[in-house]
Amino acid sequence: MKSNSEGISRKQFIATAGAFAIAAALPGYGQSQKEVSSIELPPLPYPEDALDPVISAKTISFHYGKHHKGYVDNLNRLIAGTEFAGMPLEKIVSETVGKADKTSIFNNAAQVWNHNFYWKSLNTKGGGEPSGKIKDMIEKSFGSFDAFKKEFASTVISQFGSGWGWLVKDGDKLKIVKTGNADSPTTVGLKPLLMIDVWEHAYYLDYQNRRADYVNAIIEKLLDWDFASKNI
Repeated sequence: MKSNSEGISRKQFIATAGAFAIAAALPGYGQSQKEVSSIELPPLPYPEDALDPVISAKTISFHYGKHHKGYVDNLNRLIAGTEFAGMPLEKIVSETVGKADKTSIFNNAAQVWNHNFYWKSLNTKGGGEPSGKIKDMIEKSFGSFDAFKKEFASTVISQFGSGWGWLVKDGDKLKIVKTGNADSPTTVGLKPLLMIDVWEHAYYLDYQNRRADYVNAIIEKLLDWDFASKNI
């Protein structure tokens, strides 16, 4: 007669084997957690207080830690178990733009991409006048750097409601465009060089309704021209 302990051991073995068999049949079994999690929140390029006093640490904490992270979390929830799981962020944006049944996925994916780009557009040693090729392109496209600054500021400030202001490359010229909500110039073939976020959560804690002060402060003190030059 077999011992009771031996009988329990066999039952446990059978149950465990069954569990492994079920798991092995599931999509993604054997993949690392990094492979399964398609979209991650990238770290900020600088400490939260690095852009102070133009943008306070409190604003960065809410903007990055709540809003940006929220879009990442929402996107991962929306794409879990779909054809978009594991797809690069840029491809998710391009595959969902303009599709009514994919609006929620597009909105969250594009907002993640836009925010990723926004943080890189700013630098504690930014602002001032660029040099090299981008300076030449600005002068060719807008007449002068001062003319560019005025047009960039007025375009970004005039964006109705939530949105973004962009310096983009279109062929061999530069343009200034604005987009609403989650829209991005990448979806119409334009190459972004720099951008400014004018959703209210980007500036309201520091500037309240003074959007113009926020935009002009970024142009004068934070725009990262090295980042823009690399994007050319």
